[in-house]
Amino acid sequence: MDHHEKDFVRTDKVFFQFYPQNAETERENMTDFERDKLTAEKIAEAVQSRGGRAYYVGGYVRDLICGRENKDIDIEIHGVSPACLEGILDSFGERIAIGESFGIYNIKGYHIDIAMPRKENARGSGHRDFDIFVDPFIGTRDAAKRRDFTVNALMQDVLSSEVIDHFGGTDDLNNGILRHVNDSSFAEDPLRVLRAAQFAARFELTVAPETVELCSKMQLEHLSKERIEGELKKALLKAEKPSIFFETLREMNQLDIWFPEIKALIGIEQNRKYHTEGDVWNHTMRVLDAAAKYREKAEHPMGFMLAALTHDVGKAVCTEIINGELHAYAHESKGLPLAEELLRRITNEVKLIEYALNLIELHMKPNVIAKAKSAIKSTNKLFDSAVDPAALIYLATADSEGTITPHSHTMYTDFLFERLEIYRSYMSRPYVMGKDLIQAGLKPSKNFSEILDYAHKLRLAGIGKDNALKQTLAYARKLDK
Repeated sequence: MDHHEKDFVRTDKVFFQFYPQNAETERENMTDFERDKLTAEKIAEAVQSRGGRAYYVGGYVRDLICGRENKDIDIEIHGVSPACLEGILDSFGERIAIGESFGIYNIKGYHIDIAMPRKENARGSGHRDFDIFVDPFIGTRDAAKRRDFTVNALMQDVLSSEVIDHFGGTDDLNNGILRHVNDSSFAEDPLRVLRAAQFAARFELTVAPETVELCSKMQLEHLSKERIEGELKKALLKAEKPSIFFETLREMNQLDIWFPEIKALIGIEQNRKYHTEGDVWNHTMRVLDAAAKYREKAEHPMGFMLAALTHDVGKAVCTEIINGELHAYAHESKGLPLAEELLRRITNEVKLIEYALNLIELHMKPNVIAKAKSAIKSTNKLFDSAVDPAALIYLATADSEGTITPHSHTMYTDFLFERLEIYRSYMSRPYVMGKDLIQAGLKPSKNFSEILDYAHKLRLAGIGKDNALKQTLAYARKLDK
């Protein structure tokens, strides 16, 4: 069954075209995108001269119609044989076969994906379990039919700017709807459940009810973690409201396989003395959207967003009623095994996991220390234990912004960054190193690491190097007694 089938339409939009008068001179002044677009047009002209047509496809057309910038040019070549297309591409430079048997090419030095129409037949339940056949004469309707969503099934003739819309993608874009193209072909690829969620998040679209229903029946357990991570990364790093990704999966009842720790937060109540935004799920979704404003400030944006996602998973196992009130004491530490299990399920990047877990474990401390206006030594110690001190502050800020309280709410961001500057100032000063201790006559021993730790504590306390060296040597002598 197909949805919103219609004949192709022609829009009145005026699309940019660049035709240089003096090729060599103009090419020097072109941006990479202008050069790529010009090359796509020249390829289209060569294809047309041999009886074929070239179309912009996919996200490029979608974003063009929406007025969004998209410099990823994808073109699809119809009506010529693979050998003919290869000959054309060879005339433009070194042809690169990205998937030669699939009819996918590039030209060295350009950022253009060039493909031929394909048919796909599923032969298994995995994302890669497909037999793929090139069919240059399949026609635009059948070529568009194999795409996932109507908004991605749009095509635009490279030369005439004619937009071909067989499945109502333009209407769906205008109405903010994400709708699958074809029941049978869509259901062959379970990754499309995740793609629906990340597209909904990135472009703030509402998934059509029939698409939600179809996605709810699809099995995700055979997908690889690499594919899950890829879709999750797009949602967490490109969407202004990454929460839509998880809200969409929740609506589809598709959190169990890959995100059970997040699903477990649904219905976990919070102490209304501090949280009136609802359960831990609602709080987490608010924090995730708040964190999106700060992700580019983190040294590892993906790790930062994963920390925001999983910072409170411990509340699912340690929330309890004490003296008539809800509490989740030590949830930041008790949640670490749960967060690590989720992270290891979706990624093999050890440093990414370590980064996120470090922020999760420390996320409560910045605001607690700031509220108490603790001494510089305390904030220095906190920042020294953080893998990314600035990101830790931003996570604490997002945590606060994701909280709705019945009383006035103080933000401590400015105080914490003032203290971070002090910490960085301390760390920039000369300090006692192992070679200093050896030059002073100290011999390496089993206590050497402990002695260096003591020197580091003096550094955090702001003790000058000369004085710190004297105190460290005295400490070493005390240990030797």
